[in-house]
This record gives sequence, C-alpha cells and structure tokens, in this order.
Amino acid sequence: MKELAKPEENGQGLGQHLLSPMQRRSFFRYAGATAAAATILLTTSCDDDDDDVNPPMNGEVDLGSGDTGVLNYAYALEQLEAAFYTEVVAKSGSALSAAEMQVMMDLKAHEVAHREFFKAALGKNAIPGLEVDFSAVNFTNKNSVLETARTFEDLGVAAYNGAGKLFTDTGDGLTYLLLAGKIVSVEARHAAAIHDLISNNDREYGEAVIDAQGLDRAMSPTEVLTAAAPFIKTKINFSNLPK
Repeated sequence: MKELAKPEENGQGLGQHLLSPMQRRSFFRYAGATAAAATILLTTSCDDDDDDVNPPMNGEVDLGSGDTGVLNYAYALEQLEAAFYTEVVAKSGSALSAAEMQVMMDLKAHEVAHREFFKAALGKNAIPGLEVDFSAVNFTNKNSVLETARTFEDLGVAAYNGAGKLFTDTGDGLTYLLLAGKIVSVEARHAAAIHDLISNNDREYGEAVIDAQGLDRAMSPTEVLTAAAPFIKTKINFSNLPK
C-alpha cells in the first residue's frame, strides 16, 4: 500500500486547528500507522477458509456472511466516503477556503487508504466497486458539501460502533474487532473536523451523535445502509450478515 499523502507542513489556521489537540502532522502519522497496522492484521487473518462472497447477480452485490461479510460492509462504506471526497477535491475549489480544502484533501487521503487496504486484504472475497450517486450534492455550494460530509462521517462512526458486536468472538473475529477499533478512532476525528467546520466550535453540535449514555451512537447495518442508499446506485444485499 502506498504511503498516505502528507498535508502541507506550513498549513495555517483552520486546517491545523481542526485536528487539535493532536497536531495535523501527528494525526497523519497516527492515521498512516493505523492503516498500515490494519492492513497487516487483515492480510494475516483473511484466508481461503473465509466465507466466499456470492458473485453479483442482476446488478446486486451480496456482502456475504460471517466476518467476511462484516468486512465487506465496512469496505462498501469506505468506497462511498472515498468517492465523495474525491469529488469534493475535484469540484469544490470555488466553494471552500484553502484551509477547508486542505482538510478535505486530508480526509480523502485517509478514506482512499482505508478503501484500498480493505480491497487488498479481502482479496477474492472483496465485493466489486460500487456505483455511487451524488446527484443530490451541489459540489459548488459549501453548505451542501459540508452537510453531506457530516452525514457520511457520522454514519461511518455509528456503523463501526454497531459492527463490532457482529464479529465472531474468537480467533480472527477478535483481530477484526481490533481493526474496527483502530479505524473508528480515525473516523471519529474526521467527524469532529467536519462538525467544527460547520459549527465553528459550538459545543452543542455533538448532541445529535451522542446517545443517552454519553457514547457515540451505534447503528445496525440495516439503519446505516438505508441511510446511505440514496448515494449508492448499486443494490446491496446484506441479508446474510450476522445479526
């Protein structure tokens, strides 16, 4: 896997502030180490005994079952996020400030890295590339871009939180759970950065993503994929995922 692209070392203002108290340079080093560690965990654990994914039929993608199905579920979400930030970087230069665009470039690098190591590690069990639909997003409008980013980042955190219990509780399943814990910590920083861009340090912005116990929300695959469905043209069959 290629090394994560690093942000400009002389970035000023908002781009640096958003990732405090961890400096942006340290954040990238941490995120890169997380991705590398996760790749090793996956490649040493995914083997020929994993549950095979059914080939696409009638344009439908089956995530599969067992731990492999849960990993493909995460891979599908990473595909969506990576595709979104790729579009933002390509099309939103006129809508965002230089500092805001730098944040988007950082997030794109992370999400592409996540997508690529899931794809490589799952190997023959990986689902194909999904067809996305961002027709509802106005990439030349700052509010549209940031609100969509918030939707995806909050959804990603809730998805990983909800997926942890779906892994088997022995052997490889525990390895995958460790992986999910590493990735969700990066996704949570993404969500915090986007919320900060939108809310300008308003402390109330977190209420929508915190549950009654003061923890980040956890959502089931049904809830997550239903929420993501307007942005994904490919029909996803997740009926075989663990319950």
